[in-house]
Amino acid sequence: MFLNDIYSRILSVREVQRQTIASFLSQISVTFAGFLSTMYFAHTVGSGVLGAYFLFLAYYGIINTVSDGGFGGAVSKRISEGEQQNEYFSAFFVVRFFFLAIVILFLVISRDYFIDFDKANLFNWLLLALIVSLIHGSVINGIAGTGKMGIYAAGAFINNISRIIIQVVGVFFGYGVAGLIGGFVAGLLIAVIMELRFFDLRFVKYKWSHVKSLLSFSFWLFLTSSGVILYSYVDSVMIGYYLSNSEVGVYRVVFQFTSIAIITTTAIRATLWPKISRWDKIGEMELIEKSISKAFTYSLIIAMPVFAGGIVLGEKLLYFCYGSEFESGYLTLVILLFVQIINVSQFFYTMYLSALDRQIDSFKVTAVATIANVALNAILIPFIGIEGAAVATLVTMGLNAILAKKLLSKIITIRIERDSLLNILKAASIMTLFVAGYRVILPLSNVWLTLIPVVVGGSMYGILLLKFDKKICDELKEIFTQTSVPWPSWL
Repeated sequence: MFLNDIYSRILSVREVQRQTIASFLSQISVTFAGFLSTMYFAHTVGSGVLGAYFLFLAYYGIINTVSDGGFGGAVSKRISEGEQQNEYFSAFFVVRFFFLAIVILFLVISRDYFIDFDKANLFNWLLLALIVSLIHGSVINGIAGTGKMGIYAAGAFINNISRIIIQVVGVFFGYGVAGLIGGFVAGLLIAVIMELRFFDLRFVKYKWSHVKSLLSFSFWLFLTSSGVILYSYVDSVMIGYYLSNSEVGVYRVVFQFTSIAIITTTAIRATLWPKISRWDKIGEMELIEKSISKAFTYSLIIAMPVFAGGIVLGEKLLYFCYGSEFESGYLTLVILLFVQIINVSQFFYTMYLSALDRQIDSFKVTAVATIANVALNAILIPFIGIEGAAVATLVTMGLNAILAKKLLSKIITIRIERDSLLNILKAASIMTLFVAGYRVILPLSNVWLTLIPVVVGGSMYGILLLKFDKKICDELKEIFTQTSVPWPSWL
């Protein structure tokens, strides 16, 4: 009865809000678990082993994108339109299987070129991960396409949590990088087992027209997603090439640390994509324009205090959380915090272009940014190290956001809720003054003294924002009230 009551309360919230809440809670839990596990890995195996694992993820991400060929996003788009869903899913699976078989055959033939991977016994792990990705990708794209974003969020949560648990166990028993990769593969499988219980699509006969329809969308999506993946991983690959695995480990840990700034962005983005696709199909442009304004506001609610607090406390947090060898990444952290603020805009602009079936425009933007990113990384990393990779990401992320906004503005009207933005900035500024003053008065000599301004400053920011912005306060109060969660009477 108690669980049924909670479930009915959650369902009483409007659909997009409900699914965003589910995704956000999932992101919060996974981020917290991810931070704790990464701290454990950093202190236990060091930056070198973490660097090898991050390089594995980079190669996996790039190769998996090639084997996907853009069909994953294409089938999610077609299924979300609500017509002939089983036919599109069946066509996708067969084509995806064919592409993966070709990629794996090529990798096996080219195995001698993966000398470092082979020596570290990672090549077979790579092949296994790619095979598992076929099953996992098919299920999650079907789930997303049918609009079951609550299940999608739950699957992502189970994937990440089970991965982290298995990785911690593997590292504890001394398996090092193999334990990290084994946990990654196991997490995908466990998530699939859960998601299949809610998977409604079935294999049926399909026509060549379904394949052609997927191809028409996937071609540009493939080029775009390839650019995004290269954009995401080229810095790690080049750092590994020019520097060392240890430097890769420091860079990626710092990048993960800054990613808490976009935790709301990620949750909202995952929820909105199929909704925007559907709204576009039925001509609800007003809902699309309203959604992007709200998306920006609620993303910046988390991004701005993380940005400000990270600059003031980042150096000490890196030292106490990850160890002395990661403290050298503070300047990189500052640059990447700026990146994440820009990333909020870039995320939404490119996502809306994709959901609105403007893959050619999205590709143009991504292609320019990716080429610039590769060139800047090649120039800057040999001279200024991992800070060069961060600068390259900052410059090209800004370029990506500017170009994407220009193209999206031709399709929809982009409005920013200026009053809410100013209130977020005011609350974040007051919080920053408090945290900076705290650091001047009290030396941050241990982790507990460092965490005090994080907790108190964050609480202060939240209260001030709710006091400053009545609209945000009322919207959050409505959600709390609908789910029967107590709301402070003094707000």
